[in-house]
Amino acid sequence: MRVMIIGLLAALFFASTFVLNRAMDLAGGSWVWSAALRYFFTLPFLLAIVAFRRNLRPLLEELTAQPAAWIIWSTVGFGLFYAPLCFAAAYGPAWMAAGTWQITIVAGSLLVPLFYHQAEPGAGGKPGRQKIPARELLISAFILLGVVFIQTRDTAGLEPAAMLAGVLPVVIAAFAYPLGNRKMMVVCAGRLDVFQRVLGMTIASLPFWLVLSLYGAATAGPPAPDQLAQTLLVAVLSGIIATVLFFYATDKAQGDPRKLAIIEATQAGEVVFTVIGEVLFLAGAVPSGWPLAGIVIIVTGMILHSLNLKPAEKTAAYPENSGSYQG
Repeated sequence: MRVMIIGLLAALFFASTFVLNRAMDLAGGSWVWSAALRYFFTLPFLLAIVAFRRNLRPLLEELTAQPAAWIIWSTVGFGLFYAPLCFAAAYGPAWMAAGTWQITIVAGSLLVPLFYHQAEPGAGGKPGRQKIPARELLISAFILLGVVFIQTRDTAGLEPAAMLAGVLPVVIAAFAYPLGNRKMMVVCAGRLDVFQRVLGMTIASLPFWLVLSLYGAATAGPPAPDQLAQTLLVAVLSGIIATVLFFYATDKAQGDPRKLAIIEATQAGEVVFTVIGEVLFLAGAVPSGWPLAGIVIIVTGMILHSLNLKPAEKTAAYPENSGSYQG
């Protein structure tokens, strides 16, 4: 239950991303700077935290030991996650991006077969692929139904091309984020804490952000002062607080596909928090009808997951829960 609460708190802070990115786009800011500046601003904060905890040297050793793995999976987990989200904000309202993003609650479960767990007794000493957690996937699909209901808001007024540009990049991000996160958990194999891992992924993804910044400078010019301030706020709320909370929760899952599915499903709370944020700060419409029913379904799904978490914590069905799974 504790990891689920942490996941919901992460969702609350993540929701600020959708609202603030949409606000920046409405003010004329480039999506490129909304994406790249978040990680540039996040870097010094994380460096200070890790250095204060005297954990910088072990991280640098890990980075230099496996540089290719760090760069590849950090670019997937951070670059192919956040750049598409910011791009989508330029073509659709915050609620549409937040709603589509909830595909990640089933994407994480569908990615499970890409990872291995430790060999079970009698398995000949060979690791086996993890199995998709069927019950958790079913509940997550139920939550996704609520997201679909919320997505009925104002879609009639959107052009098909705008809907595609606002949805397809978010689908890519929805798979990239859990994939990059889980692959980096494999690379780290429990040797780094959550602050070290987030900092390491930020450093390793810098080449991607530098290239994107050159493109932004060439096409949109420098960012406006207002966008700098708002991106700094996103960096603190989403880049540090939300990311650390979410990674901490997934670390506590220790490779258990059931717990990971439940934690990732808590991110469905983002769409509820985003709707509230849009109503309060961007003069959005108060949901009613099917969108309101969707919110009720999402909350019900969260309750079902909380009831399902207790037996998941007690089960001994996953002997690999030492935190050292392979992918």
